[in-house]
Order: sequence, then C-alpha cells, then structure tokens
Amino acid sequence: MSDAKPAPSWPRPYWQPGTEEAVLQFYVFGKFEPELRIPSPRYGSPGLPAGVEIQRFQNAVLRQWEGYPLNGALGGLIKEDTPEAYEQARIAPEVLVVRGVLGDAASLDYLRDTLGVLAGMLDVGGTAILDPQILTLFDAAHWRRHYLIKDGAPPRHHVLILSSAEAGDRFWVHTRGMRKFGRPDLSLRHVPERDLDRAGVLCEKLVELLALGARFDAGQPLDVDGLPGGLVAQPGGSLDDPEFNNTHIEFRWPE
Repeated sequence: MSDAKPAPSWPRPYWQPGTEEAVLQFYVFGKFEPELRIPSPRYGSPGLPAGVEIQRFQNAVLRQWEGYPLNGALGGLIKEDTPEAYEQARIAPEVLVVRGVLGDAASLDYLRDTLGVLAGMLDVGGTAILDPQILTLFDAAHWRRHYLIKDGAPPRHHVLILSSAEAGDRFWVHTRGMRKFGRPDLSLRHVPERDLDRAGVLCEKLVELLALGARFDAGQPLDVDGLPGGLVAQPGGSLDDPEFNNTHIEFRWPE
C-alpha cells in the first residue's frame, strides 16, 4: 500500500447515534528506538485518532503494576493458549500501551486508523500485541494474518465468541470485545446443544450488525430461521460485569 494513498472509509450503514463510548486498549511488546517513528501511512492510517494515546513503559516497571496483563488469570490463560507469544511478550524490554475512549461515531475510521498504527509498530520493533478485550495475545505474524486484510478484517475478527455449559444440555453463548464498537456484547442463554452451531452463526451475524451501528431496544423481537417465535432482546448488565467488561443484550432460547 502506497504511503500517499489513504485507506477508504469504514462506514457504518446501520448506524443509529447513541451515548455509548467505544473503548480501545492494546499492549504492544517489543524493543523500540528512542524516537518512536511509526509508519502508519503504509497501512492507510494518518495516525491515532483524537482520544487515543500511546504510553511507553519499561516492561520490568509495568510488571509491578497490579493490573499487569501477563500476570493473574489473564496471564495464565494467555500462557496456556499462546505459549510462544507469551514468552516473546515476557522477555520484551518495552511495552507500548495504546488506549482511548471515543464517542459513538458514524464510521469505524477510528478503528481503521488505530489498527494502522498497531501494524506500523510491528514494523519498528513490536513482537507481540495483546488485546485484553478478547483475552488474546498475537505474535506479529498472527496479528498481520488476522487484521491486515484488504478493506479491513470483518467485525468477527475483533470479537471473541465463547460457549459454556448451563444446566442439563443447555449452553450459554456469549461475546467479548464489542466495546471497541461502542456496543453491548451478546448473551444467548439456554441454547440446546443441538443448536450450538446455529447460535454461533447467529452471534456472528449480530456482531456484524451491531459493529456496523445497529441497536436493539428492550423487548425488540428477532426472527430466527427455524426457531418458532424467534427471540426477544433484553439489554442489561453494566460496564463492571466481569463476564463481559461491558453491558450486554440477552436473548433466551425458547424451551
């Protein structure tokens, strides 16, 4: 991609304005030059959007912070899931923390521009990127495969879809990561085991709708092929909910 050619806008065709805020947070581990020059125009980004900033830390210093992400439950999960990337992050001399809070917007250009900066950081010494909102640590090659996609990675790539057992043969299907879009996460309760694939596909479709600006009101019906009576949206939760670190919209599968 030419340095002089800006990337096309990432519109939100279903956008309905609201009061929610998008939250971005990433940790970039590596070794960087004293003067940080990030070639983000290479990736169609003019730089970080207003409201998003970079803080630079020595890894050994940041490790003393109570919320250091490579410690605790999150650190254990990352070490188990991606041990090689975990080791790269652990031994990295420095950490660049990219974070910000932005008002609800009619486009996702803020996300496009931030991802371009992250891609540039990998070109100037970054070795691993942690996205704590989806509990995932990427090594540089994995991050590039996942996000450096022509016209932008689909919303599904920015969100984690999980399932866990409930009572009997029922399951809970839910997401993490929708705060990047200033939208609530999704919670599908009481899903029969036979419908897990259907619920997962439905989650992917709803993630895209919400990421592109749609909203669900309390009591709003949702028609689902092959599901008599459909589902009903029930917004709830809070930003402090540890299951989501976000509000959520719940749909309860019929008996």
